[in-house]
Amino acid sequence: MPAPVTPLLTADIIIELADHPDRSIVLIERRNPPFGWAIPGGFVDVGESIESAAIREAYEETALNVRLLLLLGVYSAPDRDSRGHTASAVYVAEANGTPIAQDDARAVGLFSPDSLPQPLAFDHHQILSDYRIFRETNQRPAPRVTK
Repeated sequence: MPAPVTPLLTADIIIELADHPDRSIVLIERRNPPFGWAIPGGFVDVGESIESAAIREAYEETALNVRLLLLLGVYSAPDRDSRGHTASAVYVAEANGTPIAQDDARAVGLFSPDSLPQPLAFDHHQILSDYRIFRETNQRPAPRVTK
């Protein structure tokens, strides 16, 4: 039986800086298309768990060692990435220190979830909207059904 053709798997990480009183979040400005500001993240390698990929990608793009706190949700709308269909597990994590732009990041910035830079890449406006609601209510978003 041939292997099924499926979306590519990614991990994205909303990094809260625990040593900042307002728990600023870390966003990267993408070096490669699609351009814009984004949650750190990337593709899961074969033989790697999604959680390990999240930790690796956070370090590769920000030089921060993160501790995963929870899975915010899975985002898989077919049009979420202009390069092709991806499905992303989005984690909330915490770290201490000063992020440094590395790898795919042109720049790195610290932001309040209520004051985000524009434009945001991919579907990160939706993810960060869900994250703001989570921070206010301590409830994860309900799954969305998209085609």
